[in-house]
Amino acid sequence: MKTKMSHFHENLFLMKESIASAGNNLLNVNFYLELKKLIVVSIIVLLTTTSVFGQNTGYMDDRSSITVKTELAPPPLPDYVQPLCPGDGYLWTPGYWAWAANGYYWVPGVWVLPPAIELLWTPGYWAFYDGFYGWHPGYWGPRVGYYGGINYGFGYFGNGFYGGRWDRGHFMYNTSVWRVDKNIHNTYINKVNIVNTNRESFNGGKGVAYHPNKDEMDGMRNDNRIPASKEQMDHEKNMGNNMGQFRNNNSGPAIHSMTFPGGRGFDAGGREMKMGGMGREGGRGRR
Repeated sequence: MKTKMSHFHENLFLMKESIASAGNNLLNVNFYLELKKLIVVSIIVLLTTTSVFGQNTGYMDDRSSITVKTELAPPPLPDYVQPLCPGDGYLWTPGYWAWAANGYYWVPGVWVLPPAIELLWTPGYWAFYDGFYGWHPGYWGPRVGYYGGINYGFGYFGNGFYGGRWDRGHFMYNTSVWRVDKNIHNTYINKVNIVNTNRESFNGGKGVAYHPNKDEMDGMRNDNRIPASKEQMDHEKNMGNNMGQFRNNNSGPAIHSMTFPGGRGFDAGGREMKMGGMGREGGRGRR
């Protein structure tokens, strides 16, 4: 900004010099053109400076929340079907790539009960820094915060949340985004017209280019964060013990989604995984 403002003052000085040297010859064509050029340049400098500050949210990436580091980029997010919500009060937590000594493995998207009412899940995300990829774990809070602009689908389309809302202690499900059982009646329909085909699973570098907006920044500064529950952590750990979930050994994970931690698992097409083959339960994909 200092450089641009110094150019601005320099231009004004040149304008004064030009006027002084021109004297009363204001009809001189060359002088008129030079004066016009200086005015246009000065306006552009001011508009550019205003534009830069208009986009600035004061964001400084907080690396202190990173729990895992690796030099390998996480794979793109797979496309898969969301299973039906198993019961009233369950919230959807989207699947993600986790890191272990054997490489990346897929932690299936799963329905879980929040630690308390009025809490929402902010998904974790990978971010690229100077030569490494860092994992920012997800958390529970009073609103869905910044998750790196990653399009996890099912209401988590890169920023914000569209899967539902809390209403006087009961969660209301937006059935245009989430699949719920017919026995769940606290539902509504709010159609979401968001087109985001980006399947990159990390922010920065060659991944998603997105910084938090003002509301997300406010949440990062002021909201209390509750870590993932033991049930969620056990879910991640159990998937790390399943070699069928690793990217290195397969073209894609065997289990893409689950009804709840330890519950039924489904492949990418929403068919239940069973001994001896695939089974039932198709449905609509994450987009």
